[in-house]
Amino acid sequence: MEKAKEKKNFTICGISIWRILTYFVIYSVVGFVVETLYGLATKGVLESRQSFLYGPFCSIYGLGAVVMILFLQYFKKNNFTLFIGGFIVGSIVEYIISFIGEILFHVKWWDYSGMPFNINGRICFSFSLFWGVLAIFLMTYFNVKVDKWINKVKERRKIKILKKVVLFFIIFLILDCFITGFALKMFFTRLVLEHNLELQNAEAYLESGKKLYENPIIKDISDTLFSDKKMLRTFPNLKVIGKDGNIIYIDSILKDIQPYYVKVFTPRQK
Repeated sequence: MEKAKEKKNFTICGISIWRILTYFVIYSVVGFVVETLYGLATKGVLESRQSFLYGPFCSIYGLGAVVMILFLQYFKKNNFTLFIGGFIVGSIVEYIISFIGEILFHVKWWDYSGMPFNINGRICFSFSLFWGVLAIFLMTYFNVKVDKWINKVKERRKIKILKKVVLFFIIFLILDCFITGFALKMFFTRLVLEHNLELQNAEAYLESGKKLYENPIIKDISDTLFSDKKMLRTFPNLKVIGKDGNIIYIDSILKDIQPYYVKVFTPRQK
């Protein structure tokens, strides 16, 4: 009977779907914490590092961790193979996520153009090395701890509760993603109209966005719920690409809005 049950459970790379979703939620929260601490250490400020408008989630980390855990199953022979696997898989994931961000949301989440050995500013050699090191830490230490915790939950027969919690957050994140996509469309439409920005693919912002923004009800909702202050504080490092190909930082346009929540200290100038 046990074997029959195991066969019915659909898995990817030997890992069950619910466990993959649990990884996604856990690492999205971990990513948010890591990014927040990184922002504090490098800028001296507490600022938003979340992927979407609501909730303490950095889903780029969640997605990246899930993909790496799945594909690194084939590289678990030793630390060297894990490093090579992390270098390759991490770089591919980073490139794809960056590309999707530009295509779907018309934003540039990060830009490595000024760093050596970069490809289209989306990935670079030094960060690819980081992915290799991270793969070793992830697979030999951190994810082992996560798996032990999940197994303890199973042993205590609280797995149904965990599945419900995970399902709730997955639905929440999906809705948050769609709301964020709409909010960014309205935000960029407003920026283009009010600041006469000349952006690459500006027509894409205006073609559908302008018609929606001209609707009084939608405009009122957008200006209230997705105000410039809300959007800049949620995405303080948001960048767009000008017609000349240069990177435009949104905080350089909305200079009267403080992009962070709290300034803790001023980093030393090198």
